[in-house]
Amino acid sequence: MASIVKRNKKYSVVYSYTDSDTGTSKQKWEACGSLAEARKRRAEIELGNYNNGKVEPPKRHTVSDLLHDFVSIYGKDRWGLSVYDSNTALIDNYINPVIGQMEVRGITPRIADNYIAQLQKMPPVSTATRKARTATIPPKTIEKIVKLLRTAFKQAVRWEMTTRNPFENVLVPRTKYTKRDIWTAETIRDALDACKDSRLYVAINLSFACSCRLGEILGLTWDNVHITDDDIAKDDASIYIDKELARCSLKALEALNGADVIKIFEPINKKAITRVVLKKPKTDSSIRKIWLPRTLAYILRDWRKTQSDLKTFLGEEYEDNDLVVCLQDGRPCETRIIEEAFQHLKEDAGLPNVVFHSLRHSSTTYKLKLNHGDLKATQGDTGHAELDMITNVYAHILDEDRKVNAQKFEASFYADPNLHAPALHKNIPVPEETPAPATLDIAVLIDQLRQNPDLAATLAKLVLEQKTVRP
Repeated sequence: MASIVKRNKKYSVVYSYTDSDTGTSKQKWEACGSLAEARKRRAEIELGNYNNGKVEPPKRHTVSDLLHDFVSIYGKDRWGLSVYDSNTALIDNYINPVIGQMEVRGITPRIADNYIAQLQKMPPVSTATRKARTATIPPKTIEKIVKLLRTAFKQAVRWEMTTRNPFENVLVPRTKYTKRDIWTAETIRDALDACKDSRLYVAINLSFACSCRLGEILGLTWDNVHITDDDIAKDDASIYIDKELARCSLKALEALNGADVIKIFEPINKKAITRVVLKKPKTDSSIRKIWLPRTLAYILRDWRKTQSDLKTFLGEEYEDNDLVVCLQDGRPCETRIIEEAFQHLKEDAGLPNVVFHSLRHSSTTYKLKLNHGDLKATQGDTGHAELDMITNVYAHILDEDRKVNAQKFEASFYADPNLHAPALHKNIPVPEETPAPATLDIAVLIDQLRQNPDLAATLAKLVLEQKTVRP
């Protein structure tokens, strides 16, 4: 039989069992986080959790064990390639090295808080493709770690590995969101005037005019570009976004069985542990049709001709992947190449320092101003999954239009003086109506005087009287 022992504020279930290897009787103490958990475990033992009549101790589940099962069962069904790589990197770099060997049942909210405090003092891990830029792990990364653990322990509760989720109400360091600078339309015109890189020139236009992400631009293929004479004449020139370019690990490709992958490009280095792929966008809302301004349609036609001439010149050396923005030999152009070219453009032209992705924010801002805050139309171009993403990020633009609404409301509704009843609005000043200045059309006046001699005589008399009265 089992008993519950309380020591300080902790509870343990104590029982005897027979070791299957030696045949000897041993005593087992199982630490539980609460009295309710201890009672549940005791009931499991007393109700017949036996092996040949002897109590069998439960398997020791560590956090590392939980996360392995969580990734294998949960992650494979719900994560895309980039999310899989990101989450497994968090597990390998920041979770398993610190709490991986601790028992799942032993993780309490206090231990979770201590773990987060420890993370705030740790240096971030640098990788072959990304070097750490801060002295300690950024709050945003810690937020992702907590979110991952919260979801993992939620599954642990479902799998009855523990009775509670210690990361449910954990204290997370406050993330300071800094406002990202963006270029105005005038600055983007200056950038395009200064740009000598044709590939970058096309990418900037697609980002600003079409609100595209860089991965979507680099994954755009010519079969999804509709710029015929008839399309342009009808203002129906458009592009169709249904894939994006990304780099992911072989581990992710194998684990997810190539889910959502359209094409895997052969690497130059055969020993590389990553691959460049064309894959479906991360959300269904990202799959969309975007109409093109006429000028951009003609830019793309010129660019396609340039690309075709280069293809003819290189012959078999050209690898035709039908990509709109690619390297000179037709191979895929990764984001770092565009970002490096963008950095050189900013430095050479003396332009404000922004990241390439900010052009997408500039695009959204510009469109909201043009369409007077039409959120749905703007969302259709940006491909945001939630409308809140636009209302939260671009609220300042909508506020400008709302100020105009208030001014229009004042002019059309409160301009009626009858609304300012003294008994109800004693302290509200009634705006004085300023009469519009009279305008005189000389040509019309002369014509009227010619047609009406009496009017001319009366006007002459009034002028004479005014001269007589004036001191």
